[in-house]
Amino acid sequence: MKLPFHDKKFCYLLAAVAIAVVLEVLSITGIHIPMPYAPVIYGVFILVVGYEVLWEGVEALFKLNFRSINLLMLIAVVAAFYLKEYPEAAVVIVLYVLGEKLEDIGIENSMSAVDNLVSSAPKTALVKATQQLIPIEDIQIGTVIQVKPHDQIPLDGIVEKGETSVDESPITGEPIPVLKSEGHTVFAGTLNKNGFIEIRTTKEHKDSTFSKIIELTYQSQNNQSDSQKFIEKFAGIYTPVIIISALLLIVVPVFMLHQDFQHWLRQAITLLVISCPCALVISTPVAIYAAIGNASSKGALIKGGKYLEFLAGVKAIGLDKTRTITYGKPVVSDVIPLNGNDRAELLGCGAGTELFSEHPLAQAIVDASKKEGFMPHEVCAFESVVGEGAKSQCLVCNNETVLVGKVDFIEKHHQVQKEIKEIVANLSAQGKTAVLVSCEREIKGIIGLTDEIKPDSAQAIQTLQEQGVETVMITGDNQQAAQYVAGQVNIRDVFGGLLPQDKAEKIKELKTKYTAVAMVGDGVNDAPALAVSTVGIAMGAAGSDTAIEIADIALMNDKLSLIPFLIRLAQKTVKTIQWNTFGAIAVKIIFILLAFCGFSNLVLAITADVGVTLVVILISLRLSSFSAS
Repeated sequence: MKLPFHDKKFCYLLAAVAIAVVLEVLSITGIHIPMPYAPVIYGVFILVVGYEVLWEGVEALFKLNFRSINLLMLIAVVAAFYLKEYPEAAVVIVLYVLGEKLEDIGIENSMSAVDNLVSSAPKTALVKATQQLIPIEDIQIGTVIQVKPHDQIPLDGIVEKGETSVDESPITGEPIPVLKSEGHTVFAGTLNKNGFIEIRTTKEHKDSTFSKIIELTYQSQNNQSDSQKFIEKFAGIYTPVIIISALLLIVVPVFMLHQDFQHWLRQAITLLVISCPCALVISTPVAIYAAIGNASSKGALIKGGKYLEFLAGVKAIGLDKTRTITYGKPVVSDVIPLNGNDRAELLGCGAGTELFSEHPLAQAIVDASKKEGFMPHEVCAFESVVGEGAKSQCLVCNNETVLVGKVDFIEKHHQVQKEIKEIVANLSAQGKTAVLVSCEREIKGIIGLTDEIKPDSAQAIQTLQEQGVETVMITGDNQQAAQYVAGQVNIRDVFGGLLPQDKAEKIKELKTKYTAVAMVGDGVNDAPALAVSTVGIAMGAAGSDTAIEIADIALMNDKLSLIPFLIRLAQKTVKTIQWNTFGAIAVKIIFILLAFCGFSNLVLAITADVGVTLVVILISLRLSSFSAS
């Protein structure tokens, strides 16, 4: 745990602890501050160090709020003064204040990643038109701003001029800078590495992806886990029970068994001190915040502790195909020239016609042709046939009419041989789309396109299965294409051809079987399924307001491999909370039993309480550096 030695208050508190310990040691060895100065000196010392705690204890007493932990401390200090145990009273209040400060430090450390992000974010932007720095809150959509090398990008926008590499790790968690040039989207909070760029803003400051991340991360503190709610309720009941027990510890031995009053008063004070539920109360929030901060640093936005807790119990996960397992962008996978045509002729002729089409398949063919160095043929008289294909007059191929499209479209103009249909069927069986290119005389060839599978998909799904999580594909794509992709990544259960409402129904069915079910999708057409799942996870949510708003967990990058890590992190967090709670309760039970048996010691009890609190915080903060390896 990183201690704030630059904090004067914390340093003064450490000095006060040292003084209190020295005075206690001297008292044990028989060296005391002489009377009548002792109560005055110790009283001033206690008030300087713990006046806030004591005042809140007094307020709780007047309000009869017996759930207040500060009331326990007030009673303990007053009783110690009554017994003239002034050094013990000083140690009680100093170590309690130290424990509270350590709790604050634990929370601050666990949220430090977000706090650093907020503090480092730019507050102004250089507007091109005026060449002045303007507060980002005052900049309207459509304003052109300039960003120098090594400066943070202040607002979401599109690059209008210049080229640079951008470190997007604050948003996506990806450590490798991304090349950005004209037309590319950039996000507020990311770092311009090496080029001078001009950006036309697309969102106001309050609506930027960066602002939404910050807002939702802080809101996550309100979405408490069931463990956190239980501990807080438990502490509310626990404190008055301990006060009553401490009273009984005096009443029964002294007034019923006629034993020594001062001895049992000491035991009652010890009981009050050791029973302070600091470690119990702090164990859950520090663990939750540390885990959420860890996830954020890797590009996963978790909206609250309860979703982390839900994720730990997930037994099955529904996965959309497009933009989850695959990139969602078609690429040319097969180029099959026919009838004596070569690869250059087929791609060049097909790309020439598709050059004027905005369809994703058309753009993929154009990109493939250019990538292989084949310039698209020059054409004229282009005509798009909606839902079927396109045709044009190719000026390179003797002004022949070129047709580009699926089998049904080509067959409307001339015959397609059986052998060609078999090739098309074979490509379809592999989940690929077959596009035919033909001229007036013959079919020049077939171009196969596929939605490329992400390189980490197969490994991520295997890891999930090894973790005991059942994987199910739930997609709107046709069953044949879904079945092929599922086979590539080893998913057995495949449900294709589903509408958004059908996906939601399928998730409900899975929940009846597995109880806790997660859904992973792109956050738009998967919205109903994300909403009804135990945990909704949106893929590639950077820049997507819909995905960030809908999902319980938003992955700002496209890494499916992040999900197995998040499940392990969630499970580790739940185990950490359980062990912290068990350990804190076990220590308290030991000292409570010692107090009831009359063998407890006040200083030892205080040391144990602060020690347990510190150990709980340190164990919880380890989650901030947890890795799956």
